[in-house]
Amino acid sequence: MKTTMTPGLAAGAYALTQKMSSNPSALVAKQGEKGNSFADVLEATVGRAHDAGKKSDALAMRAASAQPTDLVEVVTAVAESEAAIESLVAVRDRVVAAYEEIMRMPI
Repeated sequence: MKTTMTPGLAAGAYALTQKMSSNPSALVAKQGEKGNSFADVLEATVGRAHDAGKKSDALAMRAASAQPTDLVEVVTAVAESEAAIESLVAVRDRVVAAYEEIMRMPI
């Protein structure tokens, strides 16, 4: 089953990506009464990637097993998962860069 990317679908995926990565501290605040520490932001990012991956896997399995599934919903879930993984990779890259910077500091 091949899906073609339409301008509307691309715009929706882009808007979703912007919403997911625009304010990570707001995502932490929604989860409870945690502070805005780095650990909380990291936990929210990992949780978001995990949840998005589970949702896209479930929808893809439904579509693959010929159960009635909206193709746009599947593509949107995959785009959400991809955006969450990209956010997680960006956080990882920042952590590695910060570690490397600390290691270059003179004692």
